[in-house]
Amino acid sequence: MLIKTIFSGFGGQGVLSMGYNLSRAGMLEGKMTTYLPSYGAEVRGGTANCTVAISDEEIASPVASSPEFIIVMNQPSFIRFQNLLQSGGVFLVNSSLVNIETTRGDIEVVEVPATQLAEELGNTKVANMVMLGAFVKKSNLISIKTLIEGIKETLGKTKPALVDINKKALNTGYNLF
Repeated sequence: MLIKTIFSGFGGQGVLSMGYNLSRAGMLEGKMTTYLPSYGAEVRGGTANCTVAISDEEIASPVASSPEFIIVMNQPSFIRFQNLLQSGGVFLVNSSLVNIETTRGDIEVVEVPATQLAEELGNTKVANMVMLGAFVKKSNLISIKTLIEGIKETLGKTKPALVDINKKALNTGYNLF
């Protein structure tokens, strides 16, 4: 099994954090992972994306020319990445910020109102974690429990006050389906 995923959005939306946390959780479960971030020089407000590959075997290349999953947090990312998704792939869209529809009939589009749900939780900055929770449920690549444990380890050292809101956001996204 080799599954490649692209996360994309504006810099500052936590796109790279989604990929990093997914990759780290994959490693915690004993899987092979790669994490390949890409962002413009302006970072916050510019385009940011990353590719994560998770496999049971060694990964030859981290590049995803036709990934199984794409997660987009904004409209420019929707336009840029929708045609890269392989036929039969899953396209998770932050429907709070994307108001266009794909013309492709060969992919599954999953609308997640991530920004709205994060706002209801009291912090729009966790929209990425809402989306990551929805992705984990839809993909079944890793367990939500492992993802939460990994985030506790990562944030618990530097920003312990953020652990609870991120956990709530992950569970909110995960429980949408």
